[in-house]
Amino acid sequence: AILVNLPGESSSVVTCIDGYQMARKGRAGPALAAAGLGSFFAGCVGTLILAAFAPPLTELAFKFGPAEYFALMILGLIGAVVLASGSLLKAIAMIVLGLLLGLVGTDVNSGVARFSFDIPELTDGIGFVTIAMGVFGYGEIISNLAQPEHEREVFTAKVSGLFPTKEDFKNMTPAVLRGTFLGSALGILPGGGALLAAFAAYALEKKVSSKPGEVPFGQGNIRGVAAPESANNAGAQTSFIPLLTLGIPPNAVMALMVGAMTIHNIQPGPQVMTSNPELFWGLIASMWIGNAMLVILNLPLIGMWIKLLTVPYRYLFPAIVLFCAIGVYSTNNNTFDIWMVGIFGVIGYLFVKLGCEPAPLLLGFILGPMMEENLRRALLLSRGDWSVFVTRPLSAGLLGAALLLLVIVLLPSIKNKREEAFVEE
Repeated sequence: AILVNLPGESSSVVTCIDGYQMARKGRAGPALAAAGLGSFFAGCVGTLILAAFAPPLTELAFKFGPAEYFALMILGLIGAVVLASGSLLKAIAMIVLGLLLGLVGTDVNSGVARFSFDIPELTDGIGFVTIAMGVFGYGEIISNLAQPEHEREVFTAKVSGLFPTKEDFKNMTPAVLRGTFLGSALGILPGGGALLAAFAAYALEKKVSSKPGEVPFGQGNIRGVAAPESANNAGAQTSFIPLLTLGIPPNAVMALMVGAMTIHNIQPGPQVMTSNPELFWGLIASMWIGNAMLVILNLPLIGMWIKLLTVPYRYLFPAIVLFCAIGVYSTNNNTFDIWMVGIFGVIGYLFVKLGCEPAPLLLGFILGPMMEENLRRALLLSRGDWSVFVTRPLSAGLLGAALLLLVIVLLPSIKNKREEAFVEE
């Protein structure tokens, strides 16, 4: 995500925005160190919260039903407008396009294929990795190859320093703390709360006032790297709380863990901590070890990773294309996905030329199916009564916050200031 603008997972999308710009300015070392140190701190805090407060925090998770999740997703999508630089209209267009792409595939309720155009490979939907690697990775490569040869190198400035300066630490420390708190809170929510953490942390940092002389967001601000990475790792740790206390896996990886527990006759849920304490505390210990290994393996190798980017671009881009193709193929063992990456690469290049930010598109793509599922579930439980979204206090509060955010963003004075902050080239 930082070195070659390739988000390997959904939570790394926002890291690309400032991380890659830092790398291009010769500050890949501080960016990688900020991501590593922020992740380490947030991971330790998240693990501590899991060990100490898991049972009482499940009460919070119980308060979230389908209506609350739908309202949370709406708030997340409106927050995506804050994420995007440049035109407000383009940001909304990217979100809508992401929502439409998320609808491709088989309807989980009716089993009917939607927008598949009689192509069998599209009945399972479009993979996140396919879109992310196409729009970010291949799109960036095509954009670079369209430039004169002397402007193609990844680094546009001399590499300076492998670790953050005192000023960097001063700027990133509050961002790490805010990201850790936000990620820990959202990670507790089963059903995609942790997924929002990195996006929410980045949006929050953009709202926090910048110091005089600080690099603008989207141009290599270290806070734009430290906060999302911290939120992501904190959310990853606390997302074990719904799994271990409610037996609800918040993502596909944890669903596999539930399967593994079931094979060994362990029922995921509140009784895990009492009936299988060795499993619970073994998991906690493995998290501490994992967090320690993150720093041990990451920081000493920063110099080596940066050296890779000093390779001339004419040798670097074929390797990136090859590894992207291998990565995409390995997810489904399907050559169709490789063709799709190429198509999204061209679309990504068009986004670069049009000045459109792809991050809101990916957030819309991720949240769209989840939003639809919770909307339909809420209406099913309420027998088609739409008032369920405003009669439940938590849902009404989240929708109210979303409406307030939308009004604030659309106010002429706020809109003008926002567009002044993101002057398009």
